[in-house]
Amino acid sequence: MARPCSIANALEVIGERWTLLALREVLLGCRRFDQIVQHTGASRDILATRLRKLVDVGLLERRQYEQHPPRYEYHPTDAAKSLHTVLLTLMQWGDTHVTKGPPPTVWEHSCGEVLHAKVVCEHCNEPVELGDSRAVRLGGQPVER
Repeated sequence: MARPCSIANALEVIGERWTLLALREVLLGCRRFDQIVQHTGASRDILATRLRKLVDVGLLERRQYEQHPPRYEYHPTDAAKSLHTVLLTLMQWGDTHVTKGPPPTVWEHSCGEVLHAKVVCEHCNEPVELGDSRAVRLGGQPVER
């Protein structure tokens, strides 16, 4: 039996390539289906399925902007907006370990500097690195010390 895990649960919702790329586009401000198709390269039927799923699970909200024919825009919910930092750290990992050459996308922070995402402890504001933390509950069970 697989270990109960929030990572596995999250991947059930956002773990498909076109799902993450559709979220990327909506978070970047592309709201209309044709824009999302253009910027992701997904086929229309696959994208329609992924967007429907994102609406069903509450990550996107579909809003009608035209009556005849009915047309819709996709807007991120707070749940989708909270994935922004996840996408930034995934992008940074890709820049470092996968992409050859300079990063294709660069973000600037409001302070004016190039943004380099970093996960920090909310309590002490120290960076989180592998080995700096330990599981106290794993798969719903306390971890023995």
